[in-house]
Amino acid sequence: MLKTMRKNVKSLAPVLWIVIATFVIAIFAVWGGAGRLGETNRTNTIAQIGSKRITADEYFQVLRQRIEAMRKQYPDLNSTLLRQLNMPQQILEQMVQQNLLLEIAREIGLKATDEELRQKIMSFPVFQREGKFVGFNEYKQILDWNHIPIQKFEDSLREEILLTKVTQLLTAGIAVTQDEVWENYKNQNETAKIEYLVASVEKVQLPANPDEAEARNYFEKNKAKYRMPERREGKYVFLKTDDLKKEITVSDSEIEKYYKENINQFKEPAKTRVSRIYLPYTETDKKQVLDQAQSLKNRLSSGEDFGNLAKTHSKDDKAKNGGDWGYYDWQSLAAEEVQAINKLEPGQISEVVDLGNAAVILKVTEKMPEITRSLAEVKAVIQNALIEQKARNKASDRMEKLAKIAKKARSLEQAARREGLNVQDSGLLKNGDPLAGVDSSGAFSQTLFQLKEKEISSPVFTYEGVGLIQLIRIDPEHQATFEEVKTQVVEDLIKERKKELTKEKLSSLKYGQATNWEDFAKNNNLEYKRVEAHKRGQYLSLIDDTKEIDRLAFSLPLNQTSEPFEVSDGYAVVRVLERKEVSREDFEKVKADEMAKALNQAQETFLFSYLQKVRQDKKIKVNYDLFVKITDDVLGRIAE
Repeated sequence: MLKTMRKNVKSLAPVLWIVIATFVIAIFAVWGGAGRLGETNRTNTIAQIGSKRITADEYFQVLRQRIEAMRKQYPDLNSTLLRQLNMPQQILEQMVQQNLLLEIAREIGLKATDEELRQKIMSFPVFQREGKFVGFNEYKQILDWNHIPIQKFEDSLREEILLTKVTQLLTAGIAVTQDEVWENYKNQNETAKIEYLVASVEKVQLPANPDEAEARNYFEKNKAKYRMPERREGKYVFLKTDDLKKEITVSDSEIEKYYKENINQFKEPAKTRVSRIYLPYTETDKKQVLDQAQSLKNRLSSGEDFGNLAKTHSKDDKAKNGGDWGYYDWQSLAAEEVQAINKLEPGQISEVVDLGNAAVILKVTEKMPEITRSLAEVKAVIQNALIEQKARNKASDRMEKLAKIAKKARSLEQAARREGLNVQDSGLLKNGDPLAGVDSSGAFSQTLFQLKEKEISSPVFTYEGVGLIQLIRIDPEHQATFEEVKTQVVEDLIKERKKELTKEKLSSLKYGQATNWEDFAKNNNLEYKRVEAHKRGQYLSLIDDTKEIDRLAFSLPLNQTSEPFEVSDGYAVVRVLERKEVSREDFEKVKADEMAKALNQAQETFLFSYLQKVRQDKKIKVNYDLFVKITDDVLGRIAE
């Protein structure tokens, strides 16, 4: 995942500093929840890690740039999918993790020296010519072309050096054994050609459903597995943000002030569109290809169409589009090509560029300067953002006031009546249950499980608004009565009887009654699947847990039918048709690479776990209102 992210950012991002600021660990963290900062910092700080602040503008820029990079690779990406993937939460979490690492580095006295910075700068091919540094003037010119301040670029490099150092220090004691790597290598490289049948309970019809006596008898025999989890009930008051918006007004002066203070949000960077003709060569045909390239350059100088010649002669995957590399993809080209492009004006065509293994001709088809969207263009967007922010702040302020009154009176209901607000009953909720129309994430029920009886919560923030809840009743975990779980008992009994029938049907295969499983499946209402190269742990449709099928795939004699084994939806059997195994000799050829790969994975796993523990020790606060506002602002510009 990390390598893919780095590759995508390097090839797609329009400015170099994004490349430098890539994170050193892969993060798949669950979002850490809400919270409010102090009033003085709330408007411009989105997260606080100890004394370090992540500003709203920093989050805005990283979120926007990451999404732009992803959309260049996946044009169909939309805001709905980004929300489903929790991309905004992951990006902010990455920023928090990076700041935690930098904080650790500073606490233990790590520094990035000037010499280390110099070596880092010189490691970039774009700053080299014939293996030597291009010199300060050209170095500055390259950064200026990409609209990157030198100080910002070098600060980013120093941070990357520190991140590398602290990561190496924290993971220095991590090791993997050869036996562990050998087992992992087998798991990744051994394959089995298999076919399997699944008899699903959904396709089984019982002659009759069990009656109540049978269900009671089943319940008594399996009583231990039927327990009611602890549930809690609360009284709550909730203010929806949307309901408050009609009370909000935003003046033109407020819109103008927001525009001026957040002008960077409305800037679109300069863009250059490039086309290329690419002619690869070998030592054998080098002169012939260079002559062909020069001939094409002469034809272009005479007025022939670049796109038509690229379609006919170019040898890269952009040829079919007339050699068009778009506004950003060309920045992943060789340093010589990028330098040649940066010297061209719109409509100009380069001389033939010899890359050592190919000849290229480049054309700048379009250059768009950096633009700032006018206030008139973005007025509606700003107005909606300010209304949302004011509504959330108003709801938050009212809930904080209500919380003070309620805690003093020790009654949310009494305080709500005084403030003219409605109190509702949550009903009995399990930990994490949603609250319909108010909280789809389960934040209210989770809060209930953190309260003592009669205790009133602090404001609880959800996507829909903000509220308070008071715990009024605890229903402790207990052995369920038949009446409490009757529906579930009947469902379980029906499923068990259906499973027995599916097992009987598949057992007939054990005695060789069917050689063609596909036909047998059609005739017996079964599901049939064939996998040409199954690996351990590989996802299989119809099979939820592959542990048993993995064991059988690499132990069962070829062409022998397994005993029926249970899956979530019924029973299955498997047959192994072929098997590809690896030997120690195979492993020895790649052992060094496999050991390095396994070590890197172990280090990343340790680092992630270590940082999760550090998070608990640091006072990390997130301005949830501001996070939602900025996220909605950025995602709102993306078509569904």
